[in-house]
Amino acid sequence: MPRMRSTARPASRRRKRSATLPPHTVAASVAPAEVKPVRGVKLKHVSAITMILAFLCLFAYLAGRVDVSAATSGAGFVQSATKEHAMFLGLRTAKYEVQDMAKAKQWYSKALGMEPYFDQPAFYVGYNIGGYDLGLVPAPKAETKRAAAGVAYWGVEDAHAAYKRLIELGATPVEDVQDVGGGMLVGEVRDPFGNILGIIYNPLFKPGETK
Repeated sequence: MPRMRSTARPASRRRKRSATLPPHTVAASVAPAEVKPVRGVKLKHVSAITMILAFLCLFAYLAGRVDVSAATSGAGFVQSATKEHAMFLGLRTAKYEVQDMAKAKQWYSKALGMEPYFDQPAFYVGYNIGGYDLGLVPAPKAETKRAAAGVAYWGVEDAHAAYKRLIELGATPVEDVQDVGGGMLVGEVRDPFGNILGIIYNPLFKPGETK
């Protein structure tokens, strides 16, 4: 019986044949699966965006500083201008010189309907009129008919009635009550001691806004 040749090749021959395969054939046979790149932003793009954001932040910061400084400068200017006038915080005292303090005190106490809160006739007699000071000071050589200078106007609820009452108490007319616009009524009298006393009805003045 004839022998059948086996078609199986020895393992040594298979290994030897594999070892003699061309390099590109081996690489092709063992090439790894294709790795798909991960989608995302490239590093250079990230750097560019970061730089842009940094510049934008810097610009916004500088713009904010300019605006604030400009506003501060403007406010400072107004405040500075205001401070130039801040020495005048409102009326505090209106001073009236009188030759006879006793008579003057008696007359003003009756005209104002109150007694002085500060009573030192040798130096000063003061009345608190709605938070403002009307002061009498002794002046033996004061003229009885002095020229008006820096007239202080005292607020009243009824200018005509107040003017009439002062005249009845012995004051003399200087300027009759008149409408100066905006509903304001003003008038002036001379007290028995030579001082000009102004009265005013001012519907625009808010006493609560004074300091």
